[in-house]
Amino acid sequence: MSKKQIGIIVLVAAILVGGVFYFSTKKKATNVKKIQVNGIPEQTTPANSENVSPISGLACDNWNKRSFAVMQPADVAARPLAGLSQADMVVEMVAVYGSITRLMGVYGCNIPEEVGSLRSARHDFVHIAKSLDSIYVHWGRADIEEFKQVLDSGAIDDMNCNDDAGKSAGKYCYRKEATGTMRGVDTGYAKFASLLEGAKAFGYRTDNKFLGYPHQNEAPIDQRPNGGSLRVAYAKPYDVLYDYDKASNSYFRTWGKAADTDRNNQQRIAPKNIVVMIADAAPIKVGEQYVNVQIGDPWFDQADTGAAFFYMNGQQYKGTWKKDKSKIDSKLLFIDETGQELKFVPGQVWVEIIDPGQALHWTPVS
Repeated sequence: MSKKQIGIIVLVAAILVGGVFYFSTKKKATNVKKIQVNGIPEQTTPANSENVSPISGLACDNWNKRSFAVMQPADVAARPLAGLSQADMVVEMVAVYGSITRLMGVYGCNIPEEVGSLRSARHDFVHIAKSLDSIYVHWGRADIEEFKQVLDSGAIDDMNCNDDAGKSAGKYCYRKEATGTMRGVDTGYAKFASLLEGAKAFGYRTDNKFLGYPHQNEAPIDQRPNGGSLRVAYAKPYDVLYDYDKASNSYFRTWGKAADTDRNNQQRIAPKNIVVMIADAAPIKVGEQYVNVQIGDPWFDQADTGAAFFYMNGQQYKGTWKKDKSKIDSKLLFIDETGQELKFVPGQVWVEIIDPGQALHWTPVS
């Protein structure tokens, strides 16, 4: 075969690959209008007047204590996870581009005896944890030099269970014996009593400085719809379905076709509030598996606002999210259609972050 023929073949192959890449990564634009949020004044006073969790709005003994933001996996072999039924907030998004998701459970008001599995840190979660004034707990970290520098700089109070060096927290976490389909990476757990001990040993502040999210009263039962379902189409088996329950005014969570429960107490995971943020995602570097989601982090992002959908009281609402990328500790704002900060109903908040090309479908029931 001549050099000319080889050149033509290479050129055609490059064109075909480029075409496949373009059409496989092209985003579908969201049809939700972004709300102007620049007029919201910076928060200087607590969002709630009572002694309640600044995140969930529920009364508890720990209302003024710092929360712990704990990295947890979505892998099927690690399910069900321990502790999530008691989280004030859970943040879920893609961690490996195009497929695997990861979660961050934020524990403040209610502290489970045990939490796990524990997994490695990802940069997209760090600035959200910082915005909530949380102590960040993880087992290892993504192998990205810029991200290692962020954690090493002390930008956030963190506890790395991977080893005992420096301010790592290896002695405050432990490995369980693998059972069933559980893999070695799924065996990392921690007792919350040990995490509290570790935070104290590291000299971390214990009082909370997050001013909180505002709340409203739940709708009376006679004003709630009889049902409704929300589908968040992450790649299978990470896809999620929420079914609204009128009696409890919550959304029963199904994960990959299985009822999602807490390993600790077998309680069904059922948040009172669901936020779906729309944000572009792409590999953090060419050829890299780790994803970067454009949600206003100060290291890699250009965008720091986007469309959002909110679910509470059995209804769907449209609005916007905003996080000032110039400040690591800027509040993650949720804005309603009037341009005001959204008021949650008291209870767990579950934040789903999806790419514009991923399906989101709400089926209301009157």
